[in-house]
Amino acid sequence: MKLTSKTIEQLLIEQQLLVSKPNIDLAFDFLHYDTRQVKANTLLVVKGAFRPEYLTHTADIEGLITETILDVSLPQWQVTNVQKALAVLSMAFFDYPQKALWIGAFTGTKGKTTAAYMAFNILKDATNNHTALFSTVDRITGTGPGDKKKSDLTTPESYELFKDMRQAVDNGMTHLIMEVSSQAYLKQRVYGLRYNVGAFLNISPDHIGPNEHPTFEDYLAHKMMLFDHSDQVIVNAESEHLKTVLGHATQTHDKVYTYSLAGQGGNYSYVSRESAIHESRLIVEPSDLNELAGEYRLNLPGDFNESNAMAALIMTALAGAKHENMVHGLDVVFIPGRMLSLPIVGHGVAFVDYAHNYASMRALLNFAQNQYPEGKVLVVVGSPGNKGVSRRADFGRVVSELADIVYLTADDPQFESPKAIADEIAENINNKQLEVHFEMDRIKAIFQAIKQSGERDIVIVAGKGEDPYQKINGKDVPYIGDYAVVQSYHD
Repeated sequence: MKLTSKTIEQLLIEQQLLVSKPNIDLAFDFLHYDTRQVKANTLLVVKGAFRPEYLTHTADIEGLITETILDVSLPQWQVTNVQKALAVLSMAFFDYPQKALWIGAFTGTKGKTTAAYMAFNILKDATNNHTALFSTVDRITGTGPGDKKKSDLTTPESYELFKDMRQAVDNGMTHLIMEVSSQAYLKQRVYGLRYNVGAFLNISPDHIGPNEHPTFEDYLAHKMMLFDHSDQVIVNAESEHLKTVLGHATQTHDKVYTYSLAGQGGNYSYVSRESAIHESRLIVEPSDLNELAGEYRLNLPGDFNESNAMAALIMTALAGAKHENMVHGLDVVFIPGRMLSLPIVGHGVAFVDYAHNYASMRALLNFAQNQYPEGKVLVVVGSPGNKGVSRRADFGRVVSELADIVYLTADDPQFESPKAIADEIAENINNKQLEVHFEMDRIKAIFQAIKQSGERDIVIVAGKGEDPYQKINGKDVPYIGDYAVVQSYHD
C-alpha cells in the first residue's frame, strides 16, 4: 500500500518513535532499506553502515527515515530507533499480512529448525498444504517452484519478514511456522509482531560475543521476549534455568503448556520407545489435549529429537491439527542438513548435521556413542568467524568429553583466520587422549576423517549441513555442502 506523510506520522507517533518530521504532504509508492533495491518514488529507511554518498546512485529516493538528519535535500523523518521504524512501516507497506495468518513460533538454543519442520509438516497435512515456513534453512511461502528460497538469517530483517508474509497470504497460505532467534529481538526484526503460539525449547550459552549478546543473562532475556508476544506459550520442563523461564512466562499467561519425558515434570509427557540410527519412536501419554495421545514414528534419529517432536505436537494441537495429521507429519519429516546419515563401505557411518553450539553438539555426540559403543567417534568441526566467539571454548570442551578423534577445520571464517579459530578451539581441549588434527581445507578434513575411520566407527561432520557456500572475507564462496562431500568420498 502507499505510505502517505500522514500515515507515516501516525504510525511513528503511535510507537513513540517520531522525533521530527518534514512539513510536506507526500505519498510513497515503495519502501526499502537498501539503495540498490529502490524503485521509483521510494521512501528509504537509513540503517546500518550507511553513507550519504549511497544516495547519489539513484534519483528514485524521495524521502528518508533516519535516526540522524542527513545533509541532503530530501524530506526526512527523524526517529529514535530506525530498526523499530522499519518494522512498523514494513508491516503497513505490506498491508499487515500477519493478520491473515495463524502464526506459531519456536525459540531455543538448539532444535528450532527441527521443531519448525516437524510442525510445518503436520500443519501442511492439516491445512491441505496451506502452511508457510520461515526457518534457518528455507523460507517457503507457497507450493510453486518460485515459493521456496534459502534463508540467510534464522529470522529475516523485518522488511523481508513482512514481504514474505504478504507473498504467503497472496499464495493462499493460512498458517505460518517460524523460528525466532534472540537476535531477532536484539535487532528489532520482529518488533510489533505477535504469535498465536510461542514455544521455548531450551537454553544454554550461545551467541555471546562482541557483535552479539554481551552476557548469557542478556541472551536469555531476549529469548524470553517470545512469551511477551505470544497468546499461548509452551515450555520444555527439562530446560535449564527453568525457574527463571517459567517465572517470566507466568507473568503474562495463566496457563503454560509444559512438556517433558515421562516423570520429568511436564504437564504433557512422552515415553521414548526406540531410538535407532534412522528413526525413533515415542508414545505420548493421554492428557486434556486429546489429539496428542498415541504412538509416533519420527523420521529422524536421536532421542533428543523426540523432545522437539513433543513441542511440535503441542503447538499443532493448539492450531487444531488432528491426530492423523500428527502421525503423518512426523512420519515423513525431513530437514535439509540435519541428521543426514550415510553408510560408507569399510568406514562405518557418517553423519552430517548443522550442530553448531555446545548443546546441539553434545546431544549429537551422545547419540553417536550410544549407537556405536564399540567404535570410535571422529568429529570434523570448526567455528564461524566474527560471531559466537563463546562456541570455540564450547567445542573444545565437548570434543574432549565425547570424541576420540577430532579434525579442526574452517567453518565460515569470514574475516578471521580459520587456523586461529581452530587454535582457540584446541586451547580448550583438556583430554590428552583425544587425537587432534588440523586441516583448514574443509573437504580434505572430511575425507581424512572418513579415511581414518573403521567399520564400527562413526564420523560426525558438524556445522554446515548442506549450506551451499562458505563465508570468507565478506563473500559467499560456493561450496558443495558437507553431505555432498561425504557422498563423493571413495578409497
